[in-house]
Amino acid sequence: MRYKKFGSTGLFVSELCLGTMTFGGEGELWSKIGSLQQEEANRLVGRALDAGVNFIDTADVYSEGRSEVITGQALRDLKVAREDVIIATKVFGQTGAGVNARGNSRAHIMDGVKKSLSRLQLDHIDLYQIHGFDPATPVEETVRALDNLVQHGHVRYVGVSNWAAWQIMKALGIAERLGLARFESLQAYYTIAGRDLEREIVPMLQSEGVGLMVWSPLAGGLLSGKYARDGQAEAGSRRALFDFPPVNQERAYDSIDVLRRIAGARGVSVAQVALAWLLHQRAVTSVIIGAKRVDQLDDNLAATGIQLTAQELAELDQVSALPPEYPGWMHVRQGEYRRKQLSDAGAE
Repeated sequence: MRYKKFGSTGLFVSELCLGTMTFGGEGELWSKIGSLQQEEANRLVGRALDAGVNFIDTADVYSEGRSEVITGQALRDLKVAREDVIIATKVFGQTGAGVNARGNSRAHIMDGVKKSLSRLQLDHIDLYQIHGFDPATPVEETVRALDNLVQHGHVRYVGVSNWAAWQIMKALGIAERLGLARFESLQAYYTIAGRDLEREIVPMLQSEGVGLMVWSPLAGGLLSGKYARDGQAEAGSRRALFDFPPVNQERAYDSIDVLRRIAGARGVSVAQVALAWLLHQRAVTSVIIGAKRVDQLDDNLAATGIQLTAQELAELDQVSALPPEYPGWMHVRQGEYRRKQLSDAGAE
């Protein structure tokens, strides 16, 4: 297990992060993803920690709060030292019947952090993330509320999930102008079957020193090796029950064909190669893995031992490449001469 610097901070997190969306099973949506109870969750958390994972991610909406409860109790049951684990959770989604029980308002954030701390049985949250963009709340209100949480010691670092590049840059600008705690990470969907964030978001993250946490790195199980191009899947598999996230099917299955060939030649699973591809991407800080069984978790953990060759990476990059899109193709054309100057000067 390797450990990477988290955003612009001095914190180091494991390159794999244990996701807890499969814990609990409360509610119609979450029951389709997983329904692990305490004893099963304890086994997964223990196995991940034994493998060197020091990063666990949850959210207040997962299983209607039950995921946070199970995660916090697992740390207690396993007697995990608080300083040995980095706990991340999120706020934004509907958590009650009231009209203000969702969004990124100061009111909802302040209520949300107290409830998350209680469910997790913790005195602080290491990474508190805004789970989605709220068009009803000014970004400055959200940034100021998060800074208050950092100043009060309830939260150590703050991050964001599922925001566009311009929205993140607006928040970073506000934080810099006002001297407030800034977003240190983005949690976003990124796979070899869905490379959309490479257009605008990845360049922004690298420019501003913001870390990238990847959710659904197997595209909701599509890259697990269980699915065939004809649409057949193992009975009860997650994507058969919950077809998410959306992907370009043709490009995805072309990528899976190459993943299968590389996996077969190496004697490893398709999922391991898909995860290894992500771990080779410079912008990625940590990849969130979730599982329903210990053997699934073990298979995902083994991806850290795969070192893809330059040829394998080139093949995977070619088959999964995004189609050209403006203004990207114009940047390539207009910047060619200056990139050559940089290369000749040894600056690239």
